[in-house]
Amino acid sequence: MISIEDVRSIAGSLPGAYENESYGGRPAWRTKPRMFTWVRDEPEALVVWVESEAEKLAMIDAEPDKFSTTPHYDGHPIVLVDLGAVDRQEVRELIEDSFRLRAPKTLVLELNA
Repeated sequence: MISIEDVRSIAGSLPGAYENESYGGRPAWRTKPRMFTWVRDEPEALVVWVESEAEKLAMIDAEPDKFSTTPHYDGHPIVLVDLGAVDRQEVRELIEDSFRLRAPKTLVLELNA
């Protein structure tokens, strides 16, 4: 199972990333100006952005044991990831993809270099 410490290590290693409390004091990672991932309660899950609402729904349909959503995220390209159903490499890819969608282009270029 992936721990919050694993998420902290991965997210914190990205260019310009820093940890900041989010909703209810939960750990979140951002770059200026936006958040790119966080860990939420009830259900505890990693929250990441994806390309589109269609991609989110396809991920949930293909692997409902890994990916889900709540009514709060309806209409948004945000997916919940069950940390007990993914490995470290998959979490890294999901966090990096979310970072690429949300971070400033200069930081994305730095990651890609």
